[in-house]
Amino acid sequence: MSFDILFEFEHKLAEYTGAPYVVVTDCCTHAIELCMRIDNVNVTEFTAYTYLSIPQLMQNLSIKYRLTEESWTGEYQFYNTNIWDSARRLERGMYRTGQKQCLSFGNGKPLQLGRCGAILLDDAEQYGQLSRMRSDGRNLRQSQWQNHSVTRGYHYCPTLEICEQGLQKLPHVSVQPQYHQYPDCRLINFD
Repeated sequence: MSFDILFEFEHKLAEYTGAPYVVVTDCCTHAIELCMRIDNVNVTEFTAYTYLSIPQLMQNLSIKYRLTEESWTGEYQFYNTNIWDSARRLERGMYRTGQKQCLSFGNGKPLQLGRCGAILLDDAEQYGQLSRMRSDGRNLRQSQWQNHSVTRGYHYCPTLEICEQGLQKLPHVSVQPQYHQYPDCRLINFD
């Protein structure tokens, strides 16, 4: 199986955002998870006005977190890290050097593909690690992957059909950061 369409989508996203590297994933929450895992994040703080999967992710990863009053448009940072939830932002040249910005291409986002996400970054070594992590620990550039070593991995690769849709829609993306009022997660009981 050829993953050329996935690599082409990553390349076009890199050109568009100015990021040296892009790893596409099946969703933004999984992109954030992979970044938290690769950086061994133990504690962070972030806005209480986020999608409920984010506090749940922190609990699932045993990351201690504090929710803040911060309001945001387009993206927010996980403090004490270089990781950003950029789910509602996609603009030309948006990449920040030294950061990992996690995008969402879900419904209602600037590039709507249904279920897909991406990580923008500039570290070549972490690009290789994150690429393998999202692909069940395998290197998609190698054929006959069953004959190669497999590292820690997760089943977070988007479908090739979604990547093809992304290539078609990217030139027509809405360029304004989007505001969406999420509920205050401090008012939700996460059991």
